[in-house]
Amino acid sequence: MELRANSEGERSYTQILKSTALIGGSSVVTVLFSVIRNKAMALLLGPAGVGLIGLYSSVADIAYAIAGLGIQASGVRQIAEAVGTGDTERVARTATVLRRTSVVLGLLGALLLAVLAHPIATFTFGDPHYASGILLLSAAILFRLVADGQTALIQGMRDIRTLARINVFAAFFSTVISIPLIYFLGTAGIAVSLVAVAAASLVTCWWYGRKMRIATRSTSALRVRWEASALLKLGFVFMISGFLTLGAAYAIRIIVLRAEGITAAGLYQAAWTLGGLYASFILQAMGTDFYPRLTAVANDDTECNRLVNEQAQISMLLAGPGLIATLTAAPLVIGLLYSPEFYGAVELLRWICLGMILRIISWPMGFIVLAKGAKGAFFWTEVAATTVHVGLAWLLVGVFGSVGAGAAFFGLYVWHTILIYVIVRRLSGFRWSYENRRLGLVFLPASVLVFAAVTLLPLWPATVIGLLMTMLTGAHSLQVLTELVPLPATIRAWFSRAP
Repeated sequence: MELRANSEGERSYTQILKSTALIGGSSVVTVLFSVIRNKAMALLLGPAGVGLIGLYSSVADIAYAIAGLGIQASGVRQIAEAVGTGDTERVARTATVLRRTSVVLGLLGALLLAVLAHPIATFTFGDPHYASGILLLSAAILFRLVADGQTALIQGMRDIRTLARINVFAAFFSTVISIPLIYFLGTAGIAVSLVAVAAASLVTCWWYGRKMRIATRSTSALRVRWEASALLKLGFVFMISGFLTLGAAYAIRIIVLRAEGITAAGLYQAAWTLGGLYASFILQAMGTDFYPRLTAVANDDTECNRLVNEQAQISMLLAGPGLIATLTAAPLVIGLLYSPEFYGAVELLRWICLGMILRIISWPMGFIVLAKGAKGAFFWTEVAATTVHVGLAWLLVGVFGSVGAGAAFFGLYVWHTILIYVIVRRLSGFRWSYENRRLGLVFLPASVLVFAAVTLLPLWPATVIGLLMTMLTGAHSLQVLTELVPLPATIRAWFSRAP
């Protein structure tokens, strides 16, 4: 029995690493394109222009979240459930309804944003002349939502390789399209580039989505209405969540903009982008593969909790050393990936990295709430998180300036990690495994030590401490990973031949 449990655990760890490697590998390429794109934007537009990109992107993201009604996330969940039961007819029905509904919602969302372009521009920028840019973004909303209808089926069926390819092509098109547009049009090309990138993403998603061969049968209007109703009911909760999360990001940018101007907003945008670069490897894999896997076993609390502990363990091992390295080398990272004009974002980046470490820890637990369809718990935790995040930002930015926005993100995840643990204890009886508690006692003190060093000590002693902690935690992570997932036979043979 013990041998069987060990075998199952080994397969699970291997699956987590494989999916993380696929999505993470595509994320490496995505990040490389992102680095090129961000560097070009920094040199062409400066902090003020990067601030405009952040504000336009926030407006587009909020409109997308509202118009989409969360059906992309709910569609993934419904398809994953159907795949888990082997109900191919239900998979086909959900995919068809999802695609059609995405088109309708995309059209409605584009129309609504176009109608409200003037007041949105006035509120966001304090200048109605930006309304033309907001009007252009309405097309991006349509393209993004139609693309969702294609990708939800791929994700629900856990075709990770295809999703990885889509991510790579999306990053490629985003770079090769946006840089020339900004070069020739300047700030006027920001909204145009967002629309062009969304259109290219739609073409990519359609190209791969059409290859998914799903047997379709005629479905009664009653069944179609039932399926659409199920998608929208659950999707509405996801929509509220997305709106609150993106609304908080938008509100914080507005708080920074009002307090210190567009340049400070650009510094915040740069720090936020860099803080999420490394963590995105892990977080994307969680949302892409782990969520559908967890949904398929959501009714089995023991299995559910086991998967969450394993995902959290792998996530900490992979993300911890990289985030500690970013804490240490924040000035170098900002200088290389942006420009010396952005050095004012160093403190912001460090606070955001601290928050990202806690985010990596708390996210696997949060997927229990999603997988079990606990709408009430999911909704109220999102409301509370938004309130805490925006409230802390408003308070801390007023006292410490834009750095307070980064501290607010860290404060959010201190609070959120504790809250979500209490909730999932009640939902599934979840407890942290001994291995994860031990990892927490490695990475959290190491992160706090490095943060204190780079904040309080001169450059060289702080750098030495940071590099030492990076090497120690990296070596520990590598050792544990090789114990969890045995090396392939070819690599073991190579080591055995080594003198």
